[in-house]
Amino acid sequence: MTQRRPLVEALLKFQQQQPVSFHVPGHKNGLLSTLPDAIRPALAYDVTELEGLDDLHHPEEAIREAQELLAEAYGTEESFFLVNGSTAGNLAMIYAVCEPGDRIIVQRNCHKSIFHALELAAAVPVFLTPTWDEETMTAAGLEALQVEQALQQYPDAKAVVLTSPNYYGVVQAELEAIIALSHQYEVPVLVDEAHGAHLRIGGPFPASALVHGADVVVHSAHKTLPAMTMGSFLHVQGEMVKPEQLTKYLRMLQSSSPSYLLMASLDDARAYLHTYTQADHRSFEEKRRLFLEGLSAIPKLTVVESDDPLKLMLRVERWSGFQLKEQLEAEGIYPELADAYQVLLVLPLLKSGQSFPFAEIRSRIKDAVKALASKPRTEWLAAPFQKEMMSEPEYTFREVSSAGCEWVPWTKAAGRVSAGAVIPYPPGIPLIVPGEVWSTEKLALLMDNLAFGASIQGEHRLKEKLLKVMKR
Repeated sequence: MTQRRPLVEALLKFQQQQPVSFHVPGHKNGLLSTLPDAIRPALAYDVTELEGLDDLHHPEEAIREAQELLAEAYGTEESFFLVNGSTAGNLAMIYAVCEPGDRIIVQRNCHKSIFHALELAAAVPVFLTPTWDEETMTAAGLEALQVEQALQQYPDAKAVVLTSPNYYGVVQAELEAIIALSHQYEVPVLVDEAHGAHLRIGGPFPASALVHGADVVVHSAHKTLPAMTMGSFLHVQGEMVKPEQLTKYLRMLQSSSPSYLLMASLDDARAYLHTYTQADHRSFEEKRRLFLEGLSAIPKLTVVESDDPLKLMLRVERWSGFQLKEQLEAEGIYPELADAYQVLLVLPLLKSGQSFPFAEIRSRIKDAVKALASKPRTEWLAAPFQKEMMSEPEYTFREVSSAGCEWVPWTKAAGRVSAGAVIPYPPGIPLIVPGEVWSTEKLALLMDNLAFGASIQGEHRLKEKLLKVMKR
């Protein structure tokens, strides 16, 4: 373990010199800022690439050491700070493995940044539909057999792209087998593990994809570690993906003026994980156990656990998650998200000696659940779910873009090629992506999802009953 924070230490040392700013940024160490007093002092550390502070895009000093410690913490060959979020990492790893026209096997419920990367890189996706997890009522992972069939059918595939864990903390049940299988076919595995930056500490947490041999893994350090929003990590190991390729694209895709506050928070988050002890594990597990016991005693409230102990789902039968979220927020409790069934809580990754107001939170949750009794009930339905297990768009992203698009009434969309993604949430699996054809079955599923109360993400104008399609 190491408590060193090279970049944090470099920033502190720099400010001890009481430097006078004749450089960017224009707030001049906060002097010209009119932000509230509670925020402005932090601007003294919002600097640029000055002597002793290194350069993210050509690290030789503090940032280089901080990234080396990051690789040590995660057991990888090379790791990188990301200041443009996990989105930048997802884009970089796709660009690093393919050329325009190359096929990539993709888990269909991946993050929208993966779809953007595929479009920007002009790759040809082969989509695999994940299984449905009845416990958490979410899209889970792929089966090894699905991946093997895809690798056999598309032997020219340049990568397999997975998402694990999902937003709700569900880890791919056959992750290790899928990675091993892909490597047998000499295909690298790229994992968007945005919600699993903390998994590396072990203990009650499931194993990271890095432990199972994934070639490239992206982490949102800001989701479960104490990093600032947009702060993420990218890791590479093995021989299949070259670190130089990732570095090349990170220089293109990330800001040339990275935030030193953000990078310092990444250095700090790495140190937080790096120094997580068995005593910390025991303390966290005990606090969590007591909180769950308290929640389980609240009448009508159901607590659902997932693979990741940091994630909890709260349900009140016959009331939607949206209704519960509204009542919780009225009590000052802000969950991560709500869906038709439940709200999702992301617990703090506490260390020994740290506290969180769990008793007060439980009391407020109890009041919120009680207040639901005065609200109209909703009928829970089975989530409309796409059964197509493997598919390839009939037109490429580039063909769709070059043809142009138009908006048509959804009653006239059958047989037309979609020019936008339509993503029911839950379960978060795209019903259609650009280049796929609207069938009567897909349109019926869209109607079912709307009736079910799902939030529909993507490019559409459903309030006007219009869908975006490719011009004929």
